[in-house]
Amino acid sequence: MDPTDRNNQHSRLLDALAAGSASTRLKAALAIGTHPEPGFVDVLVTRCAVEPNFFVRDMLTWALTRLPPEVTVPRLRAELRSARAQARSQALHTLSKIGDRTAWPAITPSLLHDPDDEVARTAWRAAVVLVPEEEKEALAAALATHFGRGDREVRLSLSRALVALGDVVEPILRRAMTHHDPTVRAHASATERLLRDPDAGFDLAVDEAVRVVALGPRPEETPGADR
Repeated sequence: MDPTDRNNQHSRLLDALAAGSASTRLKAALAIGTHPEPGFVDVLVTRCAVEPNFFVRDMLTWALTRLPPEVTVPRLRAELRSARAQARSQALHTLSKIGDRTAWPAITPSLLHDPDDEVARTAWRAAVVLVPEEEKEALAAALATHFGRGDREVRLSLSRALVALGDVVEPILRRAMTHHDPTVRAHASATERLLRDPDAGFDLAVDEAVRVVALGPRPEETPGADR
């Protein structure tokens, strides 16, 4: 393609990414991802921070995953320090989709404990994808400090992250199940139930955990009850 035509095409795509129509922005992100060029990385990351439409954000992430990690990962790591919550959240989400474990050191405690629920949830998901095997126990301990946090979606995200870490979470769950706060105990118990039975519904696991916290285990669930 003639350099002038290429520049004109780039300019049109950049304008389309900021268009008022979500459909136009979606098509622009699709076009960039279909023919990925490193020169688009900054505008894609910048747009992720402000894009209001979920589907467009998802397409922006897809377009970023089409670029070489050595181009995208440093830019995304820098974005994790943004003052804008959506910028941090989308950068974390994209890093989890790229799956480059060299990004693990960028998943800092401040992100795992971010006061913004959406940033924290995304950090938990990214962390379990990127964490080295030898760091899993420490990560599980950090995540467990959030038992009882937020609404159903936040708690479900935490439970899923912990379950994804596997058996390493079992002693941490057992400790949390003896916590003085009944909300923490119920959330930890629901997570333990999901660890044992991944097909169990989260709401049913929570209901059962709340019942156990309030009434104690059923006789058949008590060690030695059948003796």
